[in-house]
Amino acid sequence: MGVTVDVHEVFKYPFEQVVASFLRKYPNPMDKNVISVKIVEEKRDVSTGIIYRKRIAVCQNVVPEMLRKVNILKVPNIQLEEESWFDPQERNMAIRSHCLTWTQYASMKEESVFRESVENPNWTEFIQKGKISITGVGFLNCVLETFASTFLRQGAQKGIRIMEMLLKEQCGAPVVE
Repeated sequence: MGVTVDVHEVFKYPFEQVVASFLRKYPNPMDKNVISVKIVEEKRDVSTGIIYRKRIAVCQNVVPEMLRKVNILKVPNIQLEEESWFDPQERNMAIRSHCLTWTQYASMKEESVFRESVENPNWTEFIQKGKISITGVGFLNCVLETFASTFLRQGAQKGIRIMEMLLKEQCGAPVVE
């Protein structure tokens, strides 16, 4: 089955500032679940100027203690892989993320894009689609998907608040027009 989460936000800041803040977003005291983020690969396509990055994030296991009685859920940390393609000429950055932990039981994938807003070229549109599917744990599939859906929605909103805070700290007030 699976659950999906869709997010759409317009940051009233220029594209370059939003992308720079996104890349510096974690670790952050506002979200202690993200322990570390490490760039494991980075390269630039000389013909297109597109910068490819692969990062690995280590996050605390946020599965409720009650559910961690199931052996496969008893891990202290979860790893996520994020790949991004930053195109400075087209002013967009595409991002794909997926979970590296529990791959035999769960699939967590997110696709996101930052791009110049059609409303205002000094603003940046953020669109994210996430999907989680859980299999192989019997009756817990539905329980874990419900928890994951709530956690994803709350995490997306928290990520947006962190971005807004970073942008305000680093760039000042949003661009009104």
